[in-house]
Amino acid sequence: MALQARLVITGRVQGVGYRDWAMANARRLGLKGWVRNRVDGSVEALVVGDEDAVGKMIEACRHGPPLAKVDAVDVESVDLDVLPSDFRRLPTA
Repeated sequence: MALQARLVITGRVQGVGYRDWAMANARRLGLKGWVRNRVDGSVEALVVGDEDAVGKMIEACRHGPPLAKVDAVDVESVDLDVLPSDFRRLPTA
C-alpha cells in the first residue's frame, strides 16, 4: 500500500526553483502527487509512493534546492480515496 503525505514547507522557498526541484526529485523517486506555491509564501506538496521513497522526499525537502532556506517541513499523513497518477505542478492556492 502506498504511503501518502502532505507537506508544507516554510522559509525562503518561493522564487528559488523549489517547485521544479521538487518535481524532479519526486519523479526520480517514482512518487506521484503534486506541488504548488501557497499565497502565504510556503510550498505545499502531496507525495504518494512506497515508504522509503516518501521518506527520502521528506528528508530532501528539509534542504531544498541551493537557493532555498527551509525553516520547517510540516508532515501530515493523509488517506486519499483516489490516488494521483503522476507528479505535477498545481496553480498557487
